[in-house]
Amino acid sequence: MNDASWGGRPTSAAGGVPPEGRGRTPSATGFWGAPDQGPASAGPAHGPSEAAQTRPMPIVPDSGGDQDDRDRAAARRSGPSAQKRQRKRAGRDLRAAIGVGLALGAVIIASLFIVKAVFVAVIAAAVVVGLWELSSRLSEKKHIRIPLVPLAVGGVAMVVTGYARGAEGAWVAMALTALATLVWRMAEPPQDYLRDVTAGVFAAFYVPFLATFVALMLAAEDGAWRVLTFLVLTVVSDTGAYAVGWRFGKHKLAPRISPGKTREGLLGAVAFAMAAGALCMELLIDGGSWWHGLLLGLAVAASATLGDLGESMIKRDLGIKDMGNLLPGHGGIMDRLDSLLPTAPVAWLLLVIFVGG
Repeated sequence: MNDASWGGRPTSAAGGVPPEGRGRTPSATGFWGAPDQGPASAGPAHGPSEAAQTRPMPIVPDSGGDQDDRDRAAARRSGPSAQKRQRKRAGRDLRAAIGVGLALGAVIIASLFIVKAVFVAVIAAAVVVGLWELSSRLSEKKHIRIPLVPLAVGGVAMVVTGYARGAEGAWVAMALTALATLVWRMAEPPQDYLRDVTAGVFAAFYVPFLATFVALMLAAEDGAWRVLTFLVLTVVSDTGAYAVGWRFGKHKLAPRISPGKTREGLLGAVAFAMAAGALCMELLIDGGSWWHGLLLGLAVAASATLGDLGESMIKRDLGIKDMGNLLPGHGGIMDRLDSLLPTAPVAWLLLVIFVGG
């Protein structure tokens, strides 16, 4: 999910407006664009008028900052009504986001309950597109060249072997993918070899390997219902975080990583996910009970939040808002997978513990 998804009250990544009368000028002193805190210069004897000296200086956002932060800063300068509109808009095209979300949901539900193999293909396609987005952004912003071909082939192999052969097959495919990444990169000049292959192995683990746990859930006899429970809890967690954070959010959760997220939003994610988990385990999963659902919901809220923050950290490092623009109103595929990927192994493990494989 993106930085604005938790609906925190508008803040400026640039550090806000300097206090009046200090005569400081804004300067982008690094990624966060914080105003210069050094002593103000005396200036010429016949300087600006008193009104000009006390006028709040404009915020100059850093070029690498998050666009949502810049939007919130603009709304802050425009007055309360603009702030209210900004909070409602949250930096996204709401109609497009809802339409794309409903279309994705229809594809997922149809493939999940009609033919399991089709849903495996959906997972594999999402993995390939996600790897392409990640490799493109790494190349554009950091000049890191990760071998996309062996990663894409190995990613599909991880998903398929995980579904057909279980966790052992997924681990073997992961090891072979890492080896292929090291060998493939040898065709290029040796400069930055270690950096590129390290990023490639990270990408192989982060996207396809974590996604393989969705295929592992699907392989169970009631796999479709397990995957549906996992998806519902993750979406409900994010929705609860947004709803509670938008209405009550005051205390920042991780301001240096994702300024829009609040502690109140995290509590909302936990409450919503635990309630949804109790219902899903009672109604959808054979052998499940409400207290299983409470624990599952708590774990999902925690892992989804960490996944969201992890993706935000990557985007902050790259200086981008979204990983892509394939999905109108949502960004890229990776912007939808950020909380799902780390949650998949957590949900798979707890479901195996609670109701067996």
